[in-house]
Amino acid sequence: MSLFGLGNRNQKTFRPKKSAPSGSKGAQLQKHIDATLGSGNLREAVKLPPGEDFNEWLAVNAVDFFNQVNILYGTLTEFCTASNCPTMTAGPKYEYRWADGVTIKKPIEVSAPKYVEYLMDWIESQLDDETIFPQKLGAPFPANFKEVVKTIFKRLFRVYAHIYHSHFQKIVSLKEEAHLNTCFKHFVLFTWEFRLIDKAELAPLQDLVDSIIQ
Repeated sequence: MSLFGLGNRNQKTFRPKKSAPSGSKGAQLQKHIDATLGSGNLREAVKLPPGEDFNEWLAVNAVDFFNQVNILYGTLTEFCTASNCPTMTAGPKYEYRWADGVTIKKPIEVSAPKYVEYLMDWIESQLDDETIFPQKLGAPFPANFKEVVKTIFKRLFRVYAHIYHSHFQKIVSLKEEAHLNTCFKHFVLFTWEFRLIDKAELAPLQDLVDSIIQ
């Protein structure tokens, strides 16, 4: 089963790729990401390009990592089911409950696929909100933009943590572990570069994170 082939996927969870913010320098920065990733040097690829706007860089990367996690999780939707994964966990010590502060204010226990569905819906709503991710050239980013992005990355990390703890053997059997590891390394280096995830949140994969950032 190809990583990018749709296969027998749950279309609700696996979403179409989102494009970089178009009215900004998004497309241009996306090309920069693609070019630097092609060089294989992930530590260089995550750095803010000289002369570029910090928020623009956060925005285009938020879209990029959303797409990466979407594709990775999309390969697992037939295995990550409510019966196999009745709660959203990352090993025996960590369980995540869902709340978005708007429609669900008190954290609720949900299955892993339901959590990811809620999460992807929530991230999409943030990315599609032009008051948060402006599309028009020159439109300002909100004052709390970095905090919104930090919440997006914190929650995307939880999907990686669940995949590594609950589905890594399946990833290996699908021969996708190299791709998973590269995506996660890129994710960790980016979030570490800009201090986007608090250290305590990284605990479920701390050893793996430490091996990447050393």
